[in-house]
Amino acid sequence: MHSGHISIWFFIGVLLSVYGALIAAYGVFELITGQHANVVLWNLHAPAWWGALMLLLGLFYSIKFRPGRND
Repeated sequence: MHSGHISIWFFIGVLLSVYGALIAAYGVFELITGQHANVVLWNLHAPAWWGALMLLLGLFYSIKFRPGRND
């Protein structure tokens, strides 16, 4: 049965995926070029890790709550 509604969690997953991809790309750019913002603990590479986590979480929500999925 198709209800025609799209879950809010799908949109949250898409947003997390987009922001995670952007932040992770910036983190990878920092790692490759060696250019980094002048911040404390820059050596922890927080943008790469945080972006990857957001991307994975966003993909999980996008796939689990995608429109047309029956459960």
